[in-house]
Amino acid sequence: MTYTVAWMAGILSVLQIIAKLNTNKITDESIARIHGISFYNQQGGDIVRFSTLTKLRAKTMKLFRLIKSKDKIGGLPMKNPTICLRLTIALACCLLLADASAHQPAVSYDEQVFEADGNSWHLIVPAGYRLELLVEMAKPRMLAKTDNNVLLAGSSAGRLYRIKPPYNQVEVLAALSGFPHSVAVRDGELLVGRTDGIYRVPYQAYRGKLLKNSDFELVVALPSGMGHASRTIAVGPDNKIYVSLGISGNCSDQYIGAGYSFDKQRGGILVLAEQKGRAPQLQPYASGLRNPVGFDWHPNGVLYASNNGPDHQGYELPPEYFSRVESGSFHGMPWFWLNEKNQLVRDDCISSPPPRRDAVLPVATFPARSAPMGVRFVPPGALQPEMVGSATVALHGSWGTKPSGGYFGDKATRRPPQIVLVRFDKDRVLDVVPLLDGLQDVEGRRLARPMDVAFVSDGALYFTSDGGAIEGLFRLRRKN
Repeated sequence: MTYTVAWMAGILSVLQIIAKLNTNKITDESIARIHGISFYNQQGGDIVRFSTLTKLRAKTMKLFRLIKSKDKIGGLPMKNPTICLRLTIALACCLLLADASAHQPAVSYDEQVFEADGNSWHLIVPAGYRLELLVEMAKPRMLAKTDNNVLLAGSSAGRLYRIKPPYNQVEVLAALSGFPHSVAVRDGELLVGRTDGIYRVPYQAYRGKLLKNSDFELVVALPSGMGHASRTIAVGPDNKIYVSLGISGNCSDQYIGAGYSFDKQRGGILVLAEQKGRAPQLQPYASGLRNPVGFDWHPNGVLYASNNGPDHQGYELPPEYFSRVESGSFHGMPWFWLNEKNQLVRDDCISSPPPRRDAVLPVATFPARSAPMGVRFVPPGALQPEMVGSATVALHGSWGTKPSGGYFGDKATRRPPQIVLVRFDKDRVLDVVPLLDGLQDVEGRRLARPMDVAFVSDGALYFTSDGGAIEGLFRLRRKN
């Protein structure tokens, strides 16, 4: 059974709303469900939003007021609030269908039932694809690929993993302290991003014997301290080492740039300057990103990063970022946040003056509290031809719940974990569409929490999960 983007969340959930509605209030949630906002993207200004309610709220409320102003429509009394609201929803559904028929869907989908832990999840996958679990492992985090298609993974369990084709068995490469969140390979060396620094060891040092802390040499120390302890490292097209790190909290006075001590040089991306005969030096690359866990280079060589926004504004705001990151760019946080009008406004949670006021807007956004993690551009030969050059992003899903964003609410209201596709036309972002959904069921149970994504030569998408019913390595591949 194949679904279009509009059908998946728009029409099916409207029937549930009509059946259950017994109030004369139109809420953001009901509008979102009417318009299938979890899947149906909107564009606002220069920012492509994965979910926005501003325009939809205005359209639906205008329709509601028009209907409510009539005494009767088709013999039905419009002064009855329940009838009035149900008619509004039905007409909004018709508008959605008209809009869906006028636009060619970006992706078509199949439904797959996945069973684990005695529960069933109804997954939404691209048509002709299937999700499968390859191997379980404890708390895997960021992935890296070697030249011979071996996958390496960091973890929050104090281990580095190696997974060789056909990826159904895992080796523990190293046991390390200090949160070995990420790993990379360059010039025959294994590089590890830990909270306090970047470390290395000759990759050939692993010959089936478990590597330990003493085997690794410190390349360069990193700012550490409390909060957001992950350090993502990657090797750029220029063969330089890049590392991302977040500020410690929502409003921590930390910045990568002049005027801040070493331990406060956080909230963005650094690049390692290396010269023969000199100690490596960290240099600022981009700042003003609260917690940019994932980043990757577009085929044209431009860097893009995901960013986790602050939690203190509640459940709906601010949106999470997908940003074009250029050398010297400033992205505003924690001094500025993006409001519902796509405007960067001053955040009063921090009293220190902004180091800069030239903050750049993200090129796309995801719903607030989605927790975007790994980013990987689709290489030639992977997934579907029309997806090549677009970015896959792992959404970890929120711990925050409706309505306030606090932890102790209904788990079913948490932002769901997903993998999405930020679609590009050359170097321009078009929109954001789901690639894998349904990982959280109606009770709030989670099958997996995607952490990072990777591609190898077989063209399938691989991702790690460090939470939910299954921790391990999954693969989204074409059906045989």
